[in-house]
Amino acid sequence: MITKIILLAFTLLEFTNVVALYFFPGSKRANALGVFSAWEKSKQFPEIHDLMRYLVYWVAGAKLIFLFLLGLIVVFADLNLQRLSLVALGLTTLTFYWRMFPLARKMDHESQIHPNNYSLVLGGMIFALIVLFVAGSLIGK
Repeated sequence: MITKIILLAFTLLEFTNVVALYFFPGSKRANALGVFSAWEKSKQFPEIHDLMRYLVYWVAGAKLIFLFLLGLIVVFADLNLQRLSLVALGLTTLTFYWRMFPLARKMDHESQIHPNNYSLVLGGMIFALIVLFVAGSLIGK
């Protein structure tokens, strides 16, 4: 049951991000793009803003695919596959620290993200999710 709760909670969390990206990409909530000063600046250059919007929708679409797959795992998979799914989520979420976190820190240091130190808050949230995935896979029932 713990594995299902973790998977469903993560699905809900990510679904709020998908909604924000599709319908409110400029929001500062749900990890949308409003925290990045470049989002507003890009509106001055329609070609660049269209590319940014395309990439935002691409990310939202990819997340939606994976959320539906997670939903199927919650509903139809046995406990073993659910636990392995948590391991997979933990391992793949670690990639955040490879490319995205260094870039977010750079932008944070250059005052391109508001509020300040948003990258640290995001990094902490991602770390907490990884710990939750790993712990859930180890103790999940």
